[in-house]
Amino acid sequence: MRPDLFDIAHYGTNKGLRMCIATNGTLVTDEICAKMKEADIKMVSLSLDGSTAEIHDNFRQCEGAFDGVIRAAETLRRNGIKFLINSSFTKRNQNDIAGTFHLAKELGATAWYMFMIVPTGRGEEIMSELVDKDDYEDILAWHFEQEKNEDDILMRPTCAPHYYRVAPQMAKAQGVDYQRRSLSFSTGGGKGCIAAQSICLIDCFGNLKPCSYFHSSVGNIKQTPFKELWFNSKVFNELRDFSKYKGKCGECEFLNVCGGCRARADAVHGDYMAEEPFCNYIPMRTRKRLEQEAAQQG
Repeated sequence: MRPDLFDIAHYGTNKGLRMCIATNGTLVTDEICAKMKEADIKMVSLSLDGSTAEIHDNFRQCEGAFDGVIRAAETLRRNGIKFLINSSFTKRNQNDIAGTFHLAKELGATAWYMFMIVPTGRGEEIMSELVDKDDYEDILAWHFEQEKNEDDILMRPTCAPHYYRVAPQMAKAQGVDYQRRSLSFSTGGGKGCIAAQSICLIDCFGNLKPCSYFHSSVGNIKQTPFKELWFNSKVFNELRDFSKYKGKCGECEFLNVCGGCRARADAVHGDYMAEEPFCNYIPMRTRKRLEQEAAQQG
């Protein structure tokens, strides 16, 4: 752990920023919790990728990781510090999604984020393990049914922008008035991909990226002011211009609320404006175009 971690946290808090800490839980102790409180840490996130040590440790490739998360959750709760749980899923652990969610509730998490892996960084190594399109849709449908009746814990699928299509589709089909609860401690929540729209990433070197999953940066804030990069970056402005989106995403009636994962499109297609590669929905415009093309060929 960086020796100046809490100095940075104090600095951010004094600047009026909402400071949060993401951890694997290993170093969370009562003493660390006291420092978190002093720095006014608003939220701590823990990674939990399975409901058992066998599943979680296999996913993380680290024996004892599961026990570290459980200890951390208990320590945070004992010290009155709010925490949320992030859970990442691939084919390896997708059958344990419900079990992982229920464990997050038992541990007393304020929120549970279901992450659908984006194949960038270390995720590139498990491209073949990514959840299939059809399973992806089923998982998002399960999330809707769970969230619809959930009162105890806040829920959000992350890096799964098509949920903002699935949820209103299912609500309409079921004739229910579906209102999502607000996560006041988190950015976004009202739409799918928000890269370069309401979020961005500044890495430890000062490089600015649309989100944490993008490979390349649009510049460095040590050399160019953040404001200039935010408003004038070609990449950022293209991501905000829905008329430039390609493939099914460009034709989709849910584009404004979904947008497809831009980092996933970049990783799979080599083009951040390409269609979302893990969506099986066929937009109405796409259907009509395909029907017209088939008629012309016939």
